[in-house]
Amino acid sequence: MKLGTIGTGWITSQFIEAVKETGVFKVLAVYSRTEQKANQFANRQGAENFYTDLEEMANSTLIDTVYIASPNSLHYDHALMFLKKQKNVICEKPIFSNIAELENAYKVAEENGVYLFEAIKNIHLPNFDCLKKNLEKVGNVRSAVLHRIRYSSRYNEYLDGKIPNIFSPDYSGGALVDLGIYPLSAAVALFGMPEYFTYFPVILSSGVDGGGTLVLTYKDFTCTIICSKITTSYMASEIHGEKGTISIDDTGTLSRLSFIDIHSAHREDFGIYQNENEMVYEVQQIAEIINTKNHKKYSALRELSHDVLSIMEEARKRNGIIYSSEQ
Repeated sequence: MKLGTIGTGWITSQFIEAVKETGVFKVLAVYSRTEQKANQFANRQGAENFYTDLEEMANSTLIDTVYIASPNSLHYDHALMFLKKQKNVICEKPIFSNIAELENAYKVAEENGVYLFEAIKNIHLPNFDCLKKNLEKVGNVRSAVLHRIRYSSRYNEYLDGKIPNIFSPDYSGGALVDLGIYPLSAAVALFGMPEYFTYFPVILSSGVDGGGTLVLTYKDFTCTIICSKITTSYMASEIHGEKGTISIDDTGTLSRLSFIDIHSAHREDFGIYQNENEMVYEVQQIAEIINTKNHKKYSALRELSHDVLSIMEEARKRNGIIYSSEQ
């Protein structure tokens, strides 16, 4: 398959490296707003073509799939442009700003016979399958605390009086959609949709959340999601049951998983080795779905993206976090 990319940041570079390692796509084109940057990025990544005009790229027969890593608020317009030109779209998380955008984009994808994916690596990892298979070891789940708490270098800019995209309502930013999406996606994939949820954000003067605590209420337990881009945590995430506890080093990478027996306190590591570039697994699974037309897997991913985005949208709007595009 023939891939084009939008975005020239580190995440696009990492995605391209994963593509090269798997060999399931060939990177043929890149886009940047300036010719110099587009040309430099294309040369660095070994892409044969570069574009500074998105419509020209969307109309090109050189690519059949595009990876979008533009600012969050631009995902929707960029995705629609390529979907309408019968291009498969892989959109970096968070896929869109709200459910209205997501539902319309999937409708456009269906009308044009192409696929739309959210690129979020943790649910595609081999260790996520290990986590699901070993969840029964804890017995009845009684609580869970899952987090992604990492101080952002962009916060230094914010403290200096600037407003980087990720801390701006103009660009659909905030900690929940940027970092909280990792533990939230894991929780929904493991436990399903909660009966109720409440978000307690730390709202910055820019109008978005720098961090916050999201409590998901299930029939027999609660799952607490903690996220932050203005602090850092060094503790593990945990799932607690009547027979033991599962410890998760990082909800984004799942590089170490352990089960601790509640009676003996014996710790057993059950995770497996994963590629250093965790993106290879999402690249492989997306390509497999496209090539085999696996509608069951595709529908499951679509439903997960819908459920997670619906929670994030409602959680922030209840707290007055409204993006500029929604006003």
